[in-house]
Amino acid sequence: MEAILLIEDTGNILENLTEYLEMEGYKVLIAKDGKEGVDLARKTPPDLIICDVLMPVMDGYDVLRELKSSLKTSIIPIIVSSSLGEEEDKLKALELGADVYLTKPFELEALLEAIKTCILNGSKRLRGANRDSYIKKK
Repeated sequence: MEAILLIEDTGNILENLTEYLEMEGYKVLIAKDGKEGVDLARKTPPDLIICDVLMPVMDGYDVLRELKSSLKTSIIPIIVSSSLGEEEDKLKALELGADVYLTKPFELEALLEAIKTCILNGSKRLRGANRDSYIKKK
């Protein structure tokens, strides 16, 4: 069973996504702010992370920076979900290492498709020569 770390500070979104993902057969790990999410990802690396941007303590952009800075967590695919819909917000997240950016509100089917694709293909940071060298080191 694949594990998904859900980093989200809005209670009803956290509850709804957790229920949906569990119904789809995923194990869901929960963090209510960015710092908690980074700590959990380092302690128990999931197969995928879904992360909000606007959160207390540490925002989603800082989460991306932190996770990208460690080999152990830099290989985890990350889907950013945010109410920030401007192109510059999306580009910033993608430049910082997000694999997919979904603007809230989004269709659950779109999220599920992104999850399946990211888990199947792995993180874009792991593709190519970097992936081969990481796999050999493992």
